[in-house]
Amino acid sequence: MIQTKPSVLTILVAGGAGFVGSHLCEHLLEQGHRVICLDSFLTGTQDNVLPLAAYPNFRLIQQDVADPLDISERLDRVYNLASPASPPHYQADPVHTMMTNVQGTLNLLMLAERHGARFLQASTSEVYGDPEMHPQREDYVGHVNCTGSRACYDEGKRAAEALCYDFVRAKRADVRVARIFNTYGPRMRPDDGRIVSNMIVQALTGQPMTVYGDGSQTRSFCFVSDLVAGLMALMEARIAPATPVNLGNPEEFEIRDLAMLVHDTIPTTSTIVYRDLPEDDPKRRRPDISRARELLGWQPKVKLSEGLPQTIAWFAAHVKAQATHTGETASVQTLVQG
Repeated sequence: MIQTKPSVLTILVAGGAGFVGSHLCEHLLEQGHRVICLDSFLTGTQDNVLPLAAYPNFRLIQQDVADPLDISERLDRVYNLASPASPPHYQADPVHTMMTNVQGTLNLLMLAERHGARFLQASTSEVYGDPEMHPQREDYVGHVNCTGSRACYDEGKRAAEALCYDFVRAKRADVRVARIFNTYGPRMRPDDGRIVSNMIVQALTGQPMTVYGDGSQTRSFCFVSDLVAGLMALMEARIAPATPVNLGNPEEFEIRDLAMLVHDTIPTTSTIVYRDLPEDDPKRRRPDISRARELLGWQPKVKLSEGLPQTIAWFAAHVKAQATHTGETASVQTLVQG
């Protein structure tokens, strides 16, 4: 007897109140699926999921993935996006970050195993460390400082990938692993600590815009809607790829060029200041997405010149709402109304 996929899936999104997770929940709900959002609200926010309460198929569970998980209802898909993803947040409690990525991933893998659900691990380009291969392909084993200040995240994600493929080899779960490169868009936290959110908030509030090092280091910026489409395509691929799949935008930008683009887009009095490069900060970052193109038919559609104004507009509205309480709305008023 041939089994067909049910038209309405029950999908668990761990980290669903976060920046990427909330967009993923929203897209899945719009497709008519039943979504269970699991989040500890350590870095996710209730503002991200409050609008989702309007969907009758949405359920929220507040829990840390590092604690034992027991969900009795049937699950068809499990997305693991549960981890702080920016250096200030994952370095604030490095032991918890490591256990979120190791114990939390193990808990979710075992949950998927019990339910016979497909499992997608949101890994990261940080597994490549400060790469000596450029652009980065999935077969590159990386150049990571395993005892540095970023190791709690980098090594946590590498260990999580190892767990995923141990489950695959043991035929315990259907697992897919996405290595996510720099993502930006609406719903990033103003205190996120990543380069796009830092520069936008600094420009909107008239603070000096911080560039680390000489600004020649590069990043590749993927708009959140493109990333979500890639995650969903990987999850729904008929056959799970045998190795991780890079998801990111292969367009490469120097950080100083990003600073000038933000400065030119936002009416601001901010100046650009240079600070020392943080420990183990990657010098170059660009994904080779040949595998995603071939296996998933996926590639990003939104250019930085298109996604950045949408992101700025969201931050402008958010900063304006905060500034209303202190009367400091002048610096963002023009942009919000425009």
